[in-house]
Amino acid sequence: MTDADEIRHWWRTSIIDMEPGKIAFRGHPIQDLIGTVSFPQMIWLMLRGDLPSREQAALFECALVAGVDHGPQAPSIAAARMAATCGVGLNNVMATGVNMLGDVHGGAGEQCAELYENIAARMEGGMGLDQAVRDGLDEWRAAYGKIVSGFGHRFHKPVDPRAPRLMALVREAAEAGTVSGRFASIGEAVQDELGRQRGGRPIAMNIDGATAVIFCELGFPPPLSRGLFCLSRSVGVLAHGWEQMQQGGRNKGPMPPKFLPEYEPKDATS
Repeated sequence: MTDADEIRHWWRTSIIDMEPGKIAFRGHPIQDLIGTVSFPQMIWLMLRGDLPSREQAALFECALVAGVDHGPQAPSIAAARMAATCGVGLNNVMATGVNMLGDVHGGAGEQCAELYENIAARMEGGMGLDQAVRDGLDEWRAAYGKIVSGFGHRFHKPVDPRAPRLMALVREAAEAGTVSGRFASIGEAVQDELGRQRGGRPIAMNIDGATAVIFCELGFPPPLSRGLFCLSRSVGVLAHGWEQMQQGGRNKGPMPPKFLPEYEPKDATS
């Protein structure tokens, strides 16, 4: 291998073929994509190597639209707005917000998709839906604790307004043959079982549970549920960061200056 070949071999990608005067994504010249594919279709192409149907892209887009924002009380948005008051640029503002999206805030979709895939695997092994859900939930709780990602919401009780609409769209897509509807059934069965385990008190499926259904129905691996949520929420981060820049303000912390954190003296005996 020559030095030139070794250098070219150092980074290898099937995503883009680029040289002077040429840009092709997954074998599609950029000039053929511009004006002919939507942004959701482009995201799909970049991640998976093929172009989705218009119907698949439409359902995919619904999940992306639903997750763009949840207001300044969301840690990612609050952090982005605080960053904006510190005089940094929009790229820094966006990075600050996206970097807040971890296992607790932003990772629920991935965790819920893992639960759905676990249940689906049990069913493929011959287990019935109800038993697969119960066993899947038992395994989930043994690994992660009592809170089941994708269900319940600290603000939206008894219903997260985003989830029923998304699930209705999944069912419409299943009737049209765009998706199988298998993961919609799994998600609804998990919701029903959680309600039963709560003594008959219903629990809402939240946006993470509903978008996990969509991403699983469309064949995205669970880790991409988190990445796609980051992509979606980046829209809200950008909007809030820009709005805060227009409003002004310097070094705005999480509370107005007249409110101070409580001082808690260390126990001298500890």
